[in-house]
Amino acid sequence: MSTERHINPEALSRALKARARDLGFDACGIAKAERLDEDSERLERWLLGGRHAGMEWMTNHFEKRVDPCRLIEGARSVVSVLHNYYYPVDPPAHKTAGKISRYAWGEDYHRVMKEKLYALFEWLGREAGGIEGRAFVDSAPVLEKAWAQRSGLGWIGKHTNLINRSLGSWFFIGELIVDTPLAYDSPAEDYCGSCTRCIDACPTDAIYRPYAVDANRCISYWTIEHRGDDVPASLQPGFENWIFGCDICQEVCPWNKFKKPSNEERYAPRPGITDTELVAWEEIDLEEFRRRFRRSPVRRSKFDGFKRNVRIARRNVHESAG
Repeated sequence: MSTERHINPEALSRALKARARDLGFDACGIAKAERLDEDSERLERWLLGGRHAGMEWMTNHFEKRVDPCRLIEGARSVVSVLHNYYYPVDPPAHKTAGKISRYAWGEDYHRVMKEKLYALFEWLGREAGGIEGRAFVDSAPVLEKAWAQRSGLGWIGKHTNLINRSLGSWFFIGELIVDTPLAYDSPAEDYCGSCTRCIDACPTDAIYRPYAVDANRCISYWTIEHRGDDVPASLQPGFENWIFGCDICQEVCPWNKFKKPSNEERYAPRPGITDTELVAWEEIDLEEFRRRFRRSPVRRSKFDGFKRNVRIARRNVHESAG
């Protein structure tokens, strides 16, 4: 735990946000590190209702998930950053090509984000005269969307993705939790209003009420996280030709009219990621899977899960054509 330092929180926070921009982040906000009481109640209800499906890891480290001081002793501030991954490429309209979620088109975001966050952490340490803390990118018990909302970077939409008024929702979120006092931003307001486009568009009715998703019905859960072939037959037609993840609720969101091209070349679509035919995906073996998806989030589904997804998609295409 670092000793108390004489710093100017306002000046340091301004410089921190400027440094985040220099590193390529699209937005940076800061919140006071404290227990997320309201979010903890919602999370507990969601877990008790079994809405997390087979993701049992989400029940682990509950207190660490809702209280940053359990992760970092003496935590004072949570710094949130956004990194836009949108590339203006439209997948083929025909159903015979496999669809992969945009976030997985390029290099694994964990690698890209951590590299930049570590650089930001090191800079902050030098400017503050030494700090204690950690960088987090979707790989530890941190409620990243809640912290981004508290930091003024956006609001959690009815599809449960974070929405930024200037960027839409095509971005990754990362955090620094540090023991340094900083100037805190005001939480973002909710601008979803009466819109229900994401709810209406979900083909499997996974958004069971505004601001709540049931993973048991979510295409992304079944095509990324689930292991095994026991995908409910009643849900499979809704998968259409999605073979890794699903972007439907984001594609229909009006706020994504403000999307901008990413400044990160490593998020650019790798060859064949958007237009490979399902029949070609079905023919790849383990070696080619590993080669095609080197440093890719698609590896999360594992080879067997990916091939299962392709089989379901091919069956859907065949039945819709029949």
